[in-house]
Amino acid sequence: MTYDWLSRSAAEQGRAIGAGALCPLALSEAYLDAAEAHPMGARIYARMTRARALDEAMAARDRARSGLRRGLLDGVALSWKDLFDSAGVATEGGSALLKGRVPDHDAAVLQALTRAGTICLGKTHQTEFAYSGLGLNPVTATPPCINDPEAVPGGSSSGAAASVAHGLCSAAMGSDTGGSVRVPAAWNDLVGLKTTAGRISLQGVLPLAPKFDTVGPLARSVEDCALLLAAMEHRPAPDLRGATLKDARLAVLDGAAFADIREAPAQGFEAALDRLAQAGAQITRLSPDCVQAALDLSGVIYTPECYAQWRELVEAQPDLVFAPILERFRAGRDHLATDYLAAWAALERHRMDYLRATAGFDAVLLPTAPNLPPNAARLMRDHAYFARENLLTLRNTRIGNLLGLCALTLPTGVASTGISLMAPPMGEDHLLRLGMAAEVALRG
Repeated sequence: MTYDWLSRSAAEQGRAIGAGALCPLALSEAYLDAAEAHPMGARIYARMTRARALDEAMAARDRARSGLRRGLLDGVALSWKDLFDSAGVATEGGSALLKGRVPDHDAAVLQALTRAGTICLGKTHQTEFAYSGLGLNPVTATPPCINDPEAVPGGSSSGAAASVAHGLCSAAMGSDTGGSVRVPAAWNDLVGLKTTAGRISLQGVLPLAPKFDTVGPLARSVEDCALLLAAMEHRPAPDLRGATLKDARLAVLDGAAFADIREAPAQGFEAALDRLAQAGAQITRLSPDCVQAALDLSGVIYTPECYAQWRELVEAQPDLVFAPILERFRAGRDHLATDYLAAWAALERHRMDYLRATAGFDAVLLPTAPNLPPNAARLMRDHAYFARENLLTLRNTRIGNLLGLCALTLPTGVASTGISLMAPPMGEDHLLRLGMAAEVALRG
């Protein structure tokens, strides 16, 4: 009977635990057993934390029996991307260069969600160093896409998305530097929240580009994302009741976000847009020049920061790094400091221009990814194809990172396509209310 709950939302599970209809220990045992028995479980989880999970689940069971639950998420089971430190358990960032790296302490965000009563099931596979949006990792493992076993699942939070989509956890924790929560969420028909840079502590999280790195959940519902964000911040969840799109002012980001878009993502986005309009949203199209101007700066801003983080380790043993990832790292080694600083000064101006251009709207909409998950075998044999698809995959999501926004992706109803809502920095609560209303409209 417990197995019937494995694909339900974290919030539904939490309510069932509170009502005495679901046991946290039985739920965690079922997830652990399902992951170990799953034919692709080893491609999803890098390592399970069974002993920790059972200890935490027993404590959650006892709290539930005593009426001392810590909140709605007390007793639900999460997976963690393999860049979140976990005490006594390897955290390797999907890289052979970090093999055997065992931290002494949990990451701050893992500590926060543990205090909220969630269960740590284990660590999920990811792209090496989180440096690709495709999810292909021949060094450790490439998790499966829920809609196409021959395709990549999106990255870099690839195993995080697969663990939720395949019913192997209640929700997952990932990170997003250029789209690494939103792309795999979209390609696996999930909800994903990119938080504002600086909002959630990155203590104990392996870095890639610290000025852009963010922490965020991948889940089955907007409500789950709202609950997880609130638990990370030790505060009550935003009230999503009564959320509506009636008279909501939404802007479609034309221009750069639609260049080279493939048929299915375009169809999914337009169908979703129609449903939002039918639910009462007022939709306008705009294309501020600052968006493309920001995208044009991404190479000189992102790549030096990423290379600076890992150059000593990467260059010490470059043969251990997948060639396309090594190429991405080395793209950042020759930029002048003056160019980097000038680019950041320009980006700050573009951010202000964007906020002025979109100030009259509740959210800005765009397709989460302009392409579908590419074939993994082709990506392996054709590195030029890897480079092209990776840049296209991250093009739209990177807009939100560059402009310093928060963003939420929702499934459109067309397999492996998503619609994203972007809001100003620190606007997550308003964005989640809007997202809740959009989720209802999209699910019909």
